[in-house]
Amino acid sequence: MTSLVTYRPPRPASALDAAFADFLRVDVASGDASDDTIRNYRSEVELWVAWCIEQSFDPATVTVTHVKRYRQALIEANYNPITIRWKLSIVRRFYEAARNAGLRPDNPAAGVKPPRVRQATEDFKYLCDEELAKLFQAIPNPDEARGPEKVRRLRNLLMVSMMALQALRTVEVHRANVEDLLEKGESLTLLVRGKTRDRINYLRPDTASRMKQYLALCGQAPRDKLGTPLFTTFGYHAGDTRLSRRSIRLHTDKYLRAADLKRPGISNHALRHTAATLGYLHTGDLRSVQEFLGHADPRMTARYAHVVDMAKRNPALFIPVKVGGGA
Repeated sequence: MTSLVTYRPPRPASALDAAFADFLRVDVASGDASDDTIRNYRSEVELWVAWCIEQSFDPATVTVTHVKRYRQALIEANYNPITIRWKLSIVRRFYEAARNAGLRPDNPAAGVKPPRVRQATEDFKYLCDEELAKLFQAIPNPDEARGPEKVRRLRNLLMVSMMALQALRTVEVHRANVEDLLEKGESLTLLVRGKTRDRINYLRPDTASRMKQYLALCGQAPRDKLGTPLFTTFGYHAGDTRLSRRSIRLHTDKYLRAADLKRPGISNHALRHTAATLGYLHTGDLRSVQEFLGHADPRMTARYAHVVDMAKRNPALFIPVKVGGGA
């Protein structure tokens, strides 16, 4: 993938910027957008504006044709259709904010469609039971270490467990706080700070046991603006600060490579797909999996059931003809 813009020239703030800032503050996530979301929206708009300036277009007066040219530039830069859809949606919201503020009579991005996504809805990557077992075997055993190394191993084991067994997103692992852990009867639960809504996640007994062991050994990190971080840079020169999403991805990729499982599409988010797919495979309970994932729309969850059911109900399995060799 090549970058569209190599240099972003500085520019004075405009009425468009002010309208978009107000949109980010009031409308995104009903006025409760995370810092990451705001940052991503701003970054996409900056890329669009920089591209316009590079092409000698005025962002305030662009037309549908200009937005279509941007779409073509994204295609030629080898962005995948899903990414292009995201980028165009932000441009569309940028001009909708301008229209609502009375700065434009129209939204030039409103009718610009993204490229077709040819990938099947069910064509997502996940690990099977045996592969998931290999992944956990590749993580160094905390019981074979002491001191800071034991704590570090527990942390890494729990981060992978949160994604591959408890179906958390990377950002949800990043946002997890010590105070989000609560005892409910005999169960240990985690209040998961989701993208659009929070949910309660009941930890498996083995994961809960490891979590209690980790908390007893790691000590409490300083609070930050999100709370008291559950997973930190313990033992590193940076001090006990919240572990970044990039660091979480690096740790995951390291263990995937160690287990010889790293391949295109297999990364952090594939672990969430793994938890969802295997969860449905072994329970057959779509409603529980939906709540497990925090999906508001059951159609999002149904794709996991479709993958499992397609394999079980494959019509080819029921054709009464044997495939043999020879004449």
